Amino acid sequence: MSQVAKRYAEALFQLARNQHALADVSSDLKELTKAFETTPELVALLQAPKISSDMKKAMVSNVLSGAHPAVVNMLHLLIDKKRMNEVSLVAKEFQALAAAAQGAAEATVFSTRTLTDEERAEISAAFAKLVGMEKLEITNVIEPSLLGGIRVQIGNYIYDSTVASKLEGLKRTLVG
Repeated sequence: MSQVAKRYAEALFQLARNQHALADVSSDLKELTKAFETTPELVALLQAPKISSDMKKAMVSNVLSGAHPAVVNMLHLLIDKKRMNEVSLVAKEFQALAAAAQGAAEATVFSTRTLTDEERAEISAAFAKLVGMEKLEITNVIEPSLLGGIRVQIGNYIYDSTVASKLEGLKRTLVG
């Protein structure tokens, strides 16, 4: 994680918490991250050196007219400081700070298929206790190469109960 992104995220988190707008800012940042991931042209446009900062800020203000002002202002600041490449990292760090403040942690669950709501709830209940949280905010990533089972990543903690990893362990045991 970039130190710069961490500082911006902490400042945005403090501002959102003081304004009692953690949920709104968090939601806006999730939508912004999705937009940046699905339209790389937008990121390229906002990083283009030939477009003035004022023009970029005007575009951001128009596109995000319904977003929380703190999110728009953060983007304006990142444009001024020529740090638009940090937006996704700022959003990710903010989500982690917001989740921790609400007694939750962010988790990525890798599986061969989309998890049901019931499965998400079971995984959240089982693994949240391991990391000292009340619940997990789960992002499900489909990875067919796992063959079966799940791999859960919570911060630096990884629990791997996939068929692929069990087969690899069995191979190491048999081969020696």
